[in-house]
Amino acid sequence: MSIDNEFLDEMGDNHIATNAETPLRADAFNISDEEKIESIKKDVENILTTLGMDLTDDSLKGTPNRVAKMFVKEIFGGLNPNKKPSSSTFDNKYKYGEMLVEKNIVVYSTCEHHLLPIVGRAHVAYISNGSVVGLSKMNRIVDYYAKRPQVQERLTIQIVKELQKVLNTEDVACVIDAKHLCVNSRGIRDIESSTVTSEFGGKFKEEQTRREFLDYIKLDTQF
Repeated sequence: MSIDNEFLDEMGDNHIATNAETPLRADAFNISDEEKIESIKKDVENILTTLGMDLTDDSLKGTPNRVAKMFVKEIFGGLNPNKKPSSSTFDNKYKYGEMLVEKNIVVYSTCEHHLLPIVGRAHVAYISNGSVVGLSKMNRIVDYYAKRPQVQERLTIQIVKELQKVLNTEDVACVIDAKHLCVNSRGIRDIESSTVTSEFGGKFKEEQTRREFLDYIKLDTQF
């Protein structure tokens, strides 16, 4: 069944995702980063030229190369599995059995529908099942999955799944509160609204544990 462009536009404008996994082709890493940069550079040159920009101007001469490097090395660097944070854990020797919460982790991501920024905060928690992870690792996991074309729901799920795997426990939760510039700067152009998503695993599905987590992060949203 074919899908018409009007329906695809509606999905994108309403930020509807179709896959909980990042939709990557099987040949995504058959060429090097340098080859990708060179190819993207030409595409950006074509876009700017088509828009009528004069690429001989000193201010614009380096833009195609800068954008290409930014795409591959920075804002979409989380597509590369070689950049995935190492999964070292440590024994919970001090027997801390309560909830551990890392809140206000900065999220910089990119909406896959319009390639515009998603900016906000992630709040992540887990209850140890015998293993603990360094605090900075939680930030790095958020950053890794954020650095790719994303939808916020998928990002939230991916963070939880990765920590569940690393820590060998289902007792992981994540809430993200973020602004989408595809809403704030185009379309409806609502600069005040933000989007809140959540994923609760294991004990966090229980109301009392979930409420304790939400109290820690001072989020009044009901789930």
